Amino acid sequence: MAKLEIRQFNCLSDNYGVLIHEPEANVTASIDTPEAGPIIAALDDAGWRLTHILNTHHHWDHTGGNEELKTRYGCTVVGPAGEAAKIPGIDVKLGDGDSFAFGEQTARIIETPGHTLGQIAYYFPHSAVAFTGDTLFALGCGRVFEGTPAQMWASLQKLMALPGDTRIYCGHEYTQANARFALSVDPDNAELIARAAEIDALRANGLATLPTTIALELKTNPFLRAEDPGIRAHLAMEHADAADVFAEIRKRKDNF
Repeated sequence: MAKLEIRQFNCLSDNYGVLIHEPEANVTASIDTPEAGPIIAALDDAGWRLTHILNTHHHWDHTGGNEELKTRYGCTVVGPAGEAAKIPGIDVKLGDGDSFAFGEQTARIIETPGHTLGQIAYYFPHSAVAFTGDTLFALGCGRVFEGTPAQMWASLQKLMALPGDTRIYCGHEYTQANARFALSVDPDNAELIARAAEIDALRANGLATLPTTIALELKTNPFLRAEDPGIRAHLAMEHADAADVFAEIRKRKDNF
């Protein structure tokens, strides 16, 4: 079975559009729809026809193109059951542990509340790729708008359990700013220091920092490292619960 073909491109000011194509069944999905124009252009460039929209959560910068694209292509809109009333044009509603057949491949649905209460991630085991919306970013995580820090920490732990070689595509190009913050709470992490320099070089040349991988995030993303002794010592939280350490890191990022 062939792997998913994936194209990533810029949308809005700092969003990414992502198209996935399963060649055996000739189906194509847009992961979220920040804006229709760049998605249509990317489809035309690839010679693909949109058959699905896979929404991760209800925020406008992830669903804003749903109705225009559904009208244009007649595609099926898939999204989180817990936010169905807020997902324009939704046809298929999915929750934690559900599976979704996409051509010859199957996505496993991982519910990841925190940023929003019903957010989901799409994990395609055969292609070793996950689409995490605004839950897990490269070197970061989403701001906790609707849920609680404890919910977000639990959600991140689900993603941390994925195989290390899983490629992660997320909704925004926030990595350079995330790296600056990460160094403020994990300043002695040699791999993080090296990664931050690589990110600066990529962005200086207008290049994307995504996708990332679970293995790389586990080594360098402070939001996944609430158990790390160095970070705990830096925060003077050596004996605190991991969820409390995560909450402190998130609070510091909010005020950074």
